[in-house]
Amino acid sequence: MSKIIKEKLADLGYHFIPEAYLQHNDEYYFRNQQFPEQGKFRNLTQEEVKILVRNDNYSNNWDHVLVTDKFLPEQIQHSKFYGLVRIGDMDDVYLNFRDLRLPCGIYNSTIISSDFGCTVAVHNVRYMAHFIIGDEVMLANISEMETSSSAKFGNGILKTGDVEERRIRLELCNENGGRSVLPFDGMQAGDVYLWSRYRDDQELQHRFQEMMEAQFLSHHGFYSEIGHHSVIKNTHTIKDIKMGSHAYVKGVNKLKNLTINSSAESYTQIGEGCELVNGIIGYGCRIFYGVKAVRFILSSNSQLKYGARLINSFLGDNSTISCCEVLNSLIFPAHEQHHNNSFLCAALVKGQSNMAAGATVGSNHNSRAADGEIIAGRGFWPGLCVSLKHNSYFASYTLIVKGDFLHELNVRFPFCLVSNEADTNRLIVLPAYWFLYNMYAMMRNTSKFQSRDKRKFKNQYIEYDVLAPDTVNEMFDALTEIEKAVGKAYSNEDAVSDIETIGKSILLSDEKLTGKDILLDNVEFSKRKVVLAKPKEAYTTYRRMIRYYAVKQLIELMESRSFADLHTLVSSLPATRSQFENIGGQLVPKTKLDTLLADIRHNKILSWKDAHARYHAWSNLYIEDKFKHAVASLAEVTGRSPSSWTAKFMMDLIEEALETRRWIFAEIESSRSKDYQNPFKQMVYDSYEEMEEVVGRLEDNDFINKERNGLFEFEESVKKVLDSLSLVD
Repeated sequence: MSKIIKEKLADLGYHFIPEAYLQHNDEYYFRNQQFPEQGKFRNLTQEEVKILVRNDNYSNNWDHVLVTDKFLPEQIQHSKFYGLVRIGDMDDVYLNFRDLRLPCGIYNSTIISSDFGCTVAVHNVRYMAHFIIGDEVMLANISEMETSSSAKFGNGILKTGDVEERRIRLELCNENGGRSVLPFDGMQAGDVYLWSRYRDDQELQHRFQEMMEAQFLSHHGFYSEIGHHSVIKNTHTIKDIKMGSHAYVKGVNKLKNLTINSSAESYTQIGEGCELVNGIIGYGCRIFYGVKAVRFILSSNSQLKYGARLINSFLGDNSTISCCEVLNSLIFPAHEQHHNNSFLCAALVKGQSNMAAGATVGSNHNSRAADGEIIAGRGFWPGLCVSLKHNSYFASYTLIVKGDFLHELNVRFPFCLVSNEADTNRLIVLPAYWFLYNMYAMMRNTSKFQSRDKRKFKNQYIEYDVLAPDTVNEMFDALTEIEKAVGKAYSNEDAVSDIETIGKSILLSDEKLTGKDILLDNVEFSKRKVVLAKPKEAYTTYRRMIRYYAVKQLIELMESRSFADLHTLVSSLPATRSQFENIGGQLVPKTKLDTLLADIRHNKILSWKDAHARYHAWSNLYIEDKFKHAVASLAEVTGRSPSSWTAKFMMDLIEEALETRRWIFAEIESSRSKDYQNPFKQMVYDSYEEMEEVVGRLEDNDFINKERNGLFEFEESVKKVLDSLSLVD
């Protein structure tokens, strides 16, 4: 049973901080730093006190109700004040926000030791204790607003006297807490990723925590804050909140231990029926209609809607989760999950992902203990009613066909399709599926995610292009896997040590692969066969897309430089292809990441802000790093070092890149046009004209028209470059 303590009424509003934790013997020490305009306040006059009492107001000490020279006692009615209360400038006006019109002043409220900015409208706040309210704030119909002396505002810190068990942790990527991190305001997906990895490096883990704790004071006595021009109405409980300016909160059940970032340029809204506890909310977020979120970070410009449950999870920028449950997961930017019956648990999802209805990714009931994990590269797309088991790994842009996958999977082929062949009980892996069969959806990803990136503060370069260093590196790895599989299928037992060479020779020849199943090893943890579908087509497509990716980077440079300059530049670059790591949606050469981690260990990086500065520096150099990677990739896929590249060699590659771009556009148009030619699509309409009226005309498709213009611009660039190369001896 809860213990109710009786104390003297005269003490209500005082002794907020336990005596043992006072700084400078002043319980208002940190409060005054948060609300620094004490000099303009004065005591009430006797006449003002009389007016206040006549308006049915009460204070246990009117000397501790301070006001400015712009005080209007008539606009304080039916309210009670305890402790030190400071009221800013008042005016004979009302505030109007979306047809909510409230007179300036304080009405029908109980205020305990709080500060108010200028021209506030406070109506029917039944209990407010230890809050700092900004200018032109509207508060209406709120049951409780309270602050504890040890408030942490969602950060994973301890106050003096706290025990470790009170610390807030985000138990990400694994339900057993083995990858837990300490949340803090300003935490980015890259921070969480680094902290949740390298768990065997105790020195590094210790430094991560030191860097976080260095940002905060362990002292008691900070007040909750409601920023300027914010509106809160019809809300039940608000406790230990730090809210930015221009936020809008309505009909919320509970907000507790939160930092809510908001600004005029990127304001945050929280709506009806939500319960949010122990979290950090980024700028420009939208949270509506029955959302339950506990121990979470929601990054900027993201949304939680329609009863979504987000628990022990980090959701990256520009993401949306609706109607479903996400537990113990780290999700990079641009994630979409919209269906009530989808479930994501104990997963690292590297962004630009989409969870279909009925998808169960990482059930916590299919292993001996709740300690499994799933890792999925960006562009991950489990289809309708897909069920996946811990532990599993998926390369970028893996599409999984409807079905129950009863065994652990290790899918190392980017842009692939994974399916069960039910009649033969085999797993089928089709590499390069997106390029071969659904180019429209594949290439639309880049522009779709770019257009959805509404961040006002773009402090990191998030890579949205489907062809980038991470996916190209995965394609190189996939080429080796295909060579091994084909070589093993077509070699005799004596040539096992040379199967890659045999496979590559067959794949590059005109020989057709018929009559044999090409089987894969170490893809599924089972005894059933795993079949590699269309290996030759996939192999050829991977190589073609790698060349296209690389040549595209070179064309951009050659538009402004001569071939001699290009040749000098590429000859000076490293011949080895760099490994890149996706840290929170930002692609970083692994050598640079290793340097950062070493600098953190050796105290050269002292705070997470310093680490963020390094991220920003990487962003500025990313295009250069990508170019170096493209040069090394082209050298590797063609088998020719950059120093041997001739003008003729480059012309041939550029002409091929142009043909690839034309093929991509043709496939984009063809993929979409199939929807207009499908009789089953047409059968729900009385006429073709009605179908066009409902779904739009093919020739009006914005994405196709954008790609057509892009192809035209690419053709112009290629012509310019080829003309310059033709003049080279």
